Amino acid sequence: MSQKRHRAPLSTRLRFDGYIAGTGTTSGTRIVLGHWPRSPFGPFSDVMLERKDGERLLFAPTAQAADFIAATYNFDTVHVVPVDVSVEAALWTVKAGHLDLRFTTGRRGPLGLLLRAVPDALAGRPAWSTLLDLPARLLLSGVRTRGSAGNGRREWYGPRDLKPIDTVSAVFEGRDLGVLSPIEPPVRFGFASVPRKPGVTRITTTVALGPEECRPPRA
Repeated sequence: MSQKRHRAPLSTRLRFDGYIAGTGTTSGTRIVLGHWPRSPFGPFSDVMLERKDGERLLFAPTAQAADFIAATYNFDTVHVVPVDVSVEAALWTVKAGHLDLRFTTGRRGPLGLLLRAVPDALAGRPAWSTLLDLPARLLLSGVRTRGSAGNGRREWYGPRDLKPIDTVSAVFEGRDLGVLSPIEPPVRFGFASVPRKPGVTRITTTVALGPEECRPPRA
């Protein structure tokens, strides 16, 4: 008697819970930190950096994380290096390859208070992110909460908190990048940028794999 073969699911969604911090510097370099205490790859952090001339770099701690991120977003150079993040109250300290970054957060404003009132179960739903997409585009230029990513993937961002970044110090490849500055022009890693005003967003990110990735293996 033959056994019934089980097909793989037609859609696979991966969920990342953590923080996205975005800041500009007076040198023109813009930096986006992803800090993920919970992810399909275990706890990890990554850094996306765009130079003033437009070169986009990724720093990720493992080949697995680097491959996944590089297949979702756009980079000119990918570095697999240790990415260490320390958070002590309002102070964040980040070390990623030749980047040393420190920043402090301030008190959350009205938008942060509003986001904190959203139940966690709702914030993680793609339908909620879809509902927020138009308000985010109208209120926060360059920000999207849903869109198409690389390799046919879809992505949803569910914000749960927001705090401003008050101070920044950063050194990259031995060069001081200057002090805090708006994220201008917007970063170009994917379908959306981060808010123009530097800040840290508590977020749930959902990534739906593309059709080819979800296709069951041939018998």
